[in-house]
Amino acid sequence: MHKLSLAAALAALLFGSVAVAADKHDDKAKSDDKPDASLVQPQTSSSDGSVSVGGHRVDYKAMAGTLILHGSGDKEDEPQVSMFYAAYFKKGVPAGKRPITFIYNGGPGSATVWLHMGAFGPRRVVTSDDSHTPAAPYGLVNNDYSLLDVSDVVFIDAPGAGFSRLIASDDDKGKRDEQMKDRRKAIFGVDGDGHAFAQFITQFLSKYQRWNSPKYLFGESYGTTRSAVLANILENEDSVDLNGVILLSQILNFDTSIDGPEFNPGVDLPYELALPTFAATAFYHHKLPQAPASLEPFLDEVKQYALGDYAQALMVGSRLGDAQRQAVAEKLHQYTGLPVAYLLKANLRVSGGMFEQQLQADGDNTTGRLDSRFSGPAIDPLNKSSDYDPQSSAISSAYVAAFNDYVRRDLKFGEGRQYRLYADIDHWDFSHKAPGVQGEALQSSTNVMPDLATAMKTNPNLKVYLNGGYYDLATPFFAADYEMHHLPIPTSLEGNISYSWYPSGHMVYAHEASLKQLHDNVAHFIEQTDNVK
Repeated sequence: MHKLSLAAALAALLFGSVAVAADKHDDKAKSDDKPDASLVQPQTSSSDGSVSVGGHRVDYKAMAGTLILHGSGDKEDEPQVSMFYAAYFKKGVPAGKRPITFIYNGGPGSATVWLHMGAFGPRRVVTSDDSHTPAAPYGLVNNDYSLLDVSDVVFIDAPGAGFSRLIASDDDKGKRDEQMKDRRKAIFGVDGDGHAFAQFITQFLSKYQRWNSPKYLFGESYGTTRSAVLANILENEDSVDLNGVILLSQILNFDTSIDGPEFNPGVDLPYELALPTFAATAFYHHKLPQAPASLEPFLDEVKQYALGDYAQALMVGSRLGDAQRQAVAEKLHQYTGLPVAYLLKANLRVSGGMFEQQLQADGDNTTGRLDSRFSGPAIDPLNKSSDYDPQSSAISSAYVAAFNDYVRRDLKFGEGRQYRLYADIDHWDFSHKAPGVQGEALQSSTNVMPDLATAMKTNPNLKVYLNGGYYDLATPFFAADYEMHHLPIPTSLEGNISYSWYPSGHMVYAHEASLKQLHDNVAHFIEQTDNVK
């Protein structure tokens, strides 16, 4: 995993896949020679297919292609991004009677291969449930859980990822380099990314005549951060009312992140909100000194302690007496399986990386981060924090290989192009201008809760559906629950939010039983909110 600044590193670990440094060769070749003319024109490739969902066949037309995003103001005629998508439309249904769901992963800067090949596309790659998937050949099967039974779907790759590319179109090399620098500054950030996706969606609605279709956003991980920003832009800048926003493995307020809270001293919230996930993980790996009979009643107990006695003890800080400190450490030992002495030495505050390194240290194993059901050999058993994520290492090759074969063979797109798992981002601008903020964007920790709240208040019919996994150490489920119950919305809108939790990790769909439940829940949500009579 390539090194980033602290803020970028936190986000790069939040997108439901492994961060891989992009190969810069193709961009450099174009920059040193001439601009790639194919990038400045939209491209499409159509194909036909079918998928069986719930025993029912769905015939579809697939459109794989690019849309060109332009600048604003005096640069409105200047192409800036070629954005790749793969769209699937059910045949024989009027557009106005058919919901459409825009789907993307996170990163920031991740391709959407994960949701495409693992969750809702017509084909699904088969991976091992909680262990390393053997090397190729990989299985690609009919996706019994594709969302095409209830909605058309559009998988979107973020700028710079997948087949999406930033565009520098000037013939002069020096000017092209300056253009590329401007593109990165404008787009690689919370607000620039949100506006890029908004422009893509409005263009797509026009190109495929879907303005009158029920519309949904589905984002995973940083994609949930994007969804909050994007929903507000679409609603209040582009006059596009959404029927629903579906969030998977949510993070809206980065002050809740358990990745690196030791670098944000005085903010103890992440430790409290991650405790139930620590407990679930220790339960799964049989590391609890006294194993409870079942998971969910145990988690209810842990949540109560996390927001009660544990939160109060951390709030006291250095005033906490020795006897109280010992009592808390012993309670945390009961809930996490970590040694009392270790918890005391950690000052009762264990980050995600520390927990991943320590939980199975007796066997020199590292616990998974994106899905803590996974384990792998520790690279350095003496490290304070984990060196890698066994879950990412376990499944990434299968997803990448399956998609690279599928997109060229079935979707007839990408010949001669490199599919980038992750955009080449040197710096991501986490400053954000929330609704109502005057002047410059705020430089504080990213928090897009006001964006989602504003979208809900300006469109009081908007429904929001939060999904998460018990074994997600990247975006703990209780942190997402906490964020939703602290949205600045009136009581009358709280009923617009629904919740589902699964015995899986960050990529809930990597566990097949959870994927089935996720499909059924999301399908029901769409059917209840699409307003189609």
